[in-house]
Amino acid sequence: MPEQQPEILKPLKTWSHLAGSRRRPSEYEIVSTNLHYHMDNPDNPWELDPDIHMAQWYRQYRNESPLKHDDWDAFRDPDQLIYRTYNLLQDGQETYVMGLFDQFNERGHDQMLSPEWVATLARLYTPARYLFHALQLGSAYIHQMAPSSTITNCATYQTADSLRWVTHTAYRTKELSKTWPDAGFGDNERQTWESDAAWQGFRELAEKALVAWDWGESFVAINLVLKPAVEEALLVQMGDTARSQGDTLLGLLTQAQLRDAERHRRWAGALVKMALETEGNEAVLKGWVEQYMPMADAAIDAYCNALPESEGASAAARDAVRDFHAQLGLA
Repeated sequence: MPEQQPEILKPLKTWSHLAGSRRRPSEYEIVSTNLHYHMDNPDNPWELDPDIHMAQWYRQYRNESPLKHDDWDAFRDPDQLIYRTYNLLQDGQETYVMGLFDQFNERGHDQMLSPEWVATLARLYTPARYLFHALQLGSAYIHQMAPSSTITNCATYQTADSLRWVTHTAYRTKELSKTWPDAGFGDNERQTWESDAAWQGFRELAEKALVAWDWGESFVAINLVLKPAVEEALLVQMGDTARSQGDTLLGLLTQAQLRDAERHRRWAGALVKMALETEGNEAVLKGWVEQYMPMADAAIDAYCNALPESEGASAAARDAVRDFHAQLGLA
């Protein structure tokens, strides 16, 4: 009987997990998909003692999440951003924002603001760096806990955008303090954030969202409730008010930040659409939205009602958040 020859394996033309698509994978797919080694054995994600606290945490708040899907790795970012293209995109954004700062500074913009509006900025704008930092922390937690690398990547870029918003606000705080040294810029923001009635709704909502340990609940609390509420109140309504008060710089800055927010909503919407393919997820998602929305409504009301000439601002912001939920099929 002739000796059986071992089968000669044909080399793969691409990575094994991408071979099934029968097409050349994109750069996005090559560098973004199936990267979470801690999903190889979800019950022991870190190849250490399965009873260490970190392993127990991931089993409870990721593996046992009521938000289910058979293959979270199938998620794709609608914008297909990778680290290289994100940096190219946001380098342009930062060049634009820094150009705004330089141009308006050269024009003596801050000297032309009214004292009444300056007081409003000290109360309702510069303390926002605490809120933007909360968004950064929430996005970083989603990055850490997400069950696929493609979700993690979106949360990573979102985290970086939130840091940029913090930086923009801190930069403006310093600029304003130089022109208006007695207005409390750079000195009073923490006290305002912790005690002013206009901020307490957002502070409560942010603190509750940041202790939503389940990864799915955290995604809903941050991306579907807190962030849209912040964007509609601070970026849209505050931006509109700024323009009406002659603060064109803040109006343009919030518009630039809204470009980031639109991208964040695109990936969040794509993830919701994917999740809704699995039976039972609709009730889970709607339940979390309903849990956090009363706090969001209260936060929007408290903030928008403090804006000058704010008639209709609160209702417009609340309606916009609900329109976003309706677009996702969650209203």
